[in-house]
Amino acid sequence: MCGRFTITLEPASFKEIFELGKIPTEWVPRYNAAPGQSIPVVRDSTQKDVAMLRWGLVPHWAKDISIGYRMINARAETLAEKPSFRDTFKNRRCLILADGFFEWRQSEINNEPKQPFLFQIKDERPFAFAGLWESWQSPDKEAICTCTIITCAPNELVAQFHNRMPVILDRTNCWEWLADKAEAELSRLLAPFPAEAMQTHAVSTLVNNPRCDDIHCIEEITS
Repeated sequence: MCGRFTITLEPASFKEIFELGKIPTEWVPRYNAAPGQSIPVVRDSTQKDVAMLRWGLVPHWAKDISIGYRMINARAETLAEKPSFRDTFKNRRCLILADGFFEWRQSEINNEPKQPFLFQIKDERPFAFAGLWESWQSPDKEAICTCTIITCAPNELVAQFHNRMPVILDRTNCWEWLADKAEAELSRLLAPFPAEAMQTHAVSTLVNNPRCDDIHCIEEITS
């Protein structure tokens, strides 16, 4: 799964690289984005405006927003089958802007905490996760837009740490995910990003705490 990620570059950098439209003023660099928080999302390939959506999909039929914490990820293999994702896969796809994500590896020493690692594309350039979004109405009639990150089987690098990885799209193919295409064509995009194009390094266990959100979360540690 993908339970933490980074958006450390300035919004202006994403705007230039992806040729984005409007940028919300509340979008600031993040070093440890966590479920339930607002993250930058693009929902159309024409205007390419960025909106801040709550991470954790809440289906329109849900009675409680807390369901979103159980739906931070969606499996690529079952998008067209699961009732929670079937309609959003057809009609409400999105790009979730990022430049890294975290995964944890179990220590070989008994009782030692899992070691977190930061995964990035080589040269640390930004990318987008393939995502889905939904609009939910709260009991007091407030419209809340939420999203989820799609995961797939891991590449050779991530497989050393976890049996899933987020679907990563770069500037060359990200807009295809938002295009009006058949499900079979869209599904072909939901593949592991090439391992040889990625890098990873160990980081502090500070990232275990969602309240920690500064540059120390991504600094490489050597021991």
